Amino acid sequence: MAEPFTIYKLTILNMLDKVDFPLTNTQISDFFLEQEYTDYFRVQQVINDLSDASLIRPEATHGNTRYYITAAGRETLGFFRDKITDAIERDITAYFEKNKLALRAVNSIVADYYKTPNQDYAVRCQFKERGISLIDLTLTVKKKEQAEAVCDNWKKQNEDIYAYLMDILIK
Repeated sequence: MAEPFTIYKLTILNMLDKVDFPLTNTQISDFFLEQEYTDYFRVQQVINDLSDASLIRPEATHGNTRYYITAAGRETLGFFRDKITDAIERDITAYFEKNKLALRAVNSIVADYYKTPNQDYAVRCQFKERGISLIDLTLTVKKKEQAEAVCDNWKKQNEDIYAYLMDILIK
């Protein structure tokens, strides 16, 4: 049997390969903690190892980091998929069946901000479905607190904002 760290790495690769959206650090960690496979710190070490080896690609926002499997990650998983036990496969499947809508929702609504060259803040708000942006809106605000508020409100009210914009623009 393969060593635990190898199994953890293959499990994360397998999880990322099974979904058509990225998984957040929190989502990956929650899986391992719910199953009581290992502790939070080991999960973080495994994620960092996978990232350092370019088997997964991180995308950081101010709220969380989302991970995508890379081509090298898929190739590696293909070589070693037989090391993942049927029990782990069942646990992954059950986790996704139980949480898929919530997992997808977290990754469909994206809001982040960055400082512009003229020292304002650009806030990018996105609503994605299956990797395709239904809306991609960038607003400029003067203060960091405003940028954070826009991000928070987008996450809470995106459906209403999207419906309002569509209603106004399609008239």
